[in-house]
Amino acid sequence: MVAMPERRDLEPAATDPQSVTTPAPLYASRVRVYPRKVSGTWRSVKWVVLAACLTIYYAAAWLRWDRGPNAPDQAFLIDIVGGRAYFLDLEIWPQEVYYITGLLILGAVGLFLATSLFGRVWCGYSCPQTVWTDLFMLVERWIEGDRNARIRLDKGRMTARKAALKTAKHAAWLLIAFATGGAWILYFNDAPTVTRAFFAGQAGAGVYFFVALFTVTTYTLAGWAREQVCTYMCPWPRFQAAMFDEHSFTVTYRAWRGEPRGAKRKTQSWEGRGDCIDCKACVQVCPTGIDIRNGPQLECISCGLCVDACNEMMDRIDRPRGLIDWTTLAADAAASKREKPVYRIVRSRTLIYTALLVMVAAVMVVALALRSTVEVNVLRDRSPQFVTLADGSIRNGYTIKILNKTRSTVTYRIQFEGVAGATMALSGGAPSAGTVEVTVNPDSVGSFALFVRAERGVLTDKFQAVQFSIIDPAGDVAARRSTVFAGPG
Repeated sequence: MVAMPERRDLEPAATDPQSVTTPAPLYASRVRVYPRKVSGTWRSVKWVVLAACLTIYYAAAWLRWDRGPNAPDQAFLIDIVGGRAYFLDLEIWPQEVYYITGLLILGAVGLFLATSLFGRVWCGYSCPQTVWTDLFMLVERWIEGDRNARIRLDKGRMTARKAALKTAKHAAWLLIAFATGGAWILYFNDAPTVTRAFFAGQAGAGVYFFVALFTVTTYTLAGWAREQVCTYMCPWPRFQAAMFDEHSFTVTYRAWRGEPRGAKRKTQSWEGRGDCIDCKACVQVCPTGIDIRNGPQLECISCGLCVDACNEMMDRIDRPRGLIDWTTLAADAAASKREKPVYRIVRSRTLIYTALLVMVAAVMVVALALRSTVEVNVLRDRSPQFVTLADGSIRNGYTIKILNKTRSTVTYRIQFEGVAGATMALSGGAPSAGTVEVTVNPDSVGSFALFVRAERGVLTDKFQAVQFSIIDPAGDVAARRSTVFAGPG
């Protein structure tokens, strides 16, 4: 019989605390990030982009655009009630939603191209989360001070001063968030009208709901969540790697130049050591709190603030700038071997994205250039499919819907083709052997019941192909629609 090992051989000794392994926690509390103020080229670029984005967002809804009588004069407006979207001189009807689809495709392909060229430049400079978080952090710095002052304030006990500073900061954040939600509703209503109604308490429930929704989300995401949105909520970092390659520009730490790193006194020589003095300035200015020296990371939004911080430190210690810089992996590898870096902007993926961008843009331009001011829809009556009149002739009923996209009343002529000798008559009107005239109000749809009569002997098929043409006042065919004329066969 084989002896079984004793239990003590299978378990660590209870008296040895080093032998007990504590399982790793499944959840780690957030380590709050306290970005430090920094100055430099990329910080200046971010300020310019931030100012431009906020100006466009808050001011664009107030721009006026003359579209003539009986038309809204707001330059950018999505009129849900009227079923229109207005972008300067362009008016989009519900039937033309493909234009919105085209714009979304253009934006997506443009983002793919920008990412393949410059990495997460969108995330670092113009993403709404980045723009509003930058603004919130600026207000926070104005009120509570820079990094060290904010850390001391948060660690200190609650005092009247601390309570006043926190109250002022959150009040400012809420004011900005409220302005954000308020600006959003202006794009779906006439801006001056809805603003007056809002503060007079006369706006609709939907208006107050969406202002509250965007106020809460802006305050929460930009004030509290911040980098967690980029790290955990946003899907973009998860698949951006598919657009990167070794020739994509991104913020890079030149380890071949910086290592071995370590603190250095003025009297010490640079021989045998790297340029990085481990000051952690790059970490302190990072809005997501990462260490760029650890290489490419999902949390990096490529804002370039670590570049400014490192260049400032290199100037102080009299070392060349660019220890952290915008470069490509291929160029950095070449520089590490003392070879001349080669930057390849034109490559297969950028050519594909550019071709797609040009193709979609060309389709959009052609579609807009050929855009008709008239659209027609023909619905044939199906119950009954035809009516046999007392004289033996056959009659079909149709509903003609004509969309007049112009700003004036237009009289169109409806012409029927496909059955010899057929006559037409509007509901309640006299028959006509040629064409019938209808009038459509400006910027609206006219619906007309039309009856077509034909002799039984001229019909060649049970369902004979026919066509309706819409003739504009200039005598040109504005639209055509094909259908069938049903008979006994």
